[in-house]
Amino acid sequence: MKNDIHPTYFPEAKIICACGKVYTTGSTREEIRIELCSACHPFFTGKQKLVDTARRVEKFQERLTNKATVATGKKVKAAKRAVKKAEKMASEEKESQ
Repeated sequence: MKNDIHPTYFPEAKIICACGKVYTTGSTREEIRIELCSACHPFFTGKQKLVDTARRVEKFQERLTNKATVATGKKVKAAKRAVKKAEKMASEEKESQ
């Protein structure tokens, strides 16, 4: 077995979460920073928390609202045509009376 090939082991390594919770464990790194832990993760807390990296969640919500307000497609166009046709028939009926 070779000597001096293993990294140094820190038995009191600190794991620091973004929420402020600090854990102590053994690791080859002296300090580890994490974004989520069991104290702030939605699975363990039951609360929804969106961790937004590079505005991905906001961009998705913007696209979703834009898509809902600006609806296009065959079904939408057909519905518009049907409404116009119904209005035209109603106006012709009024004129014939």
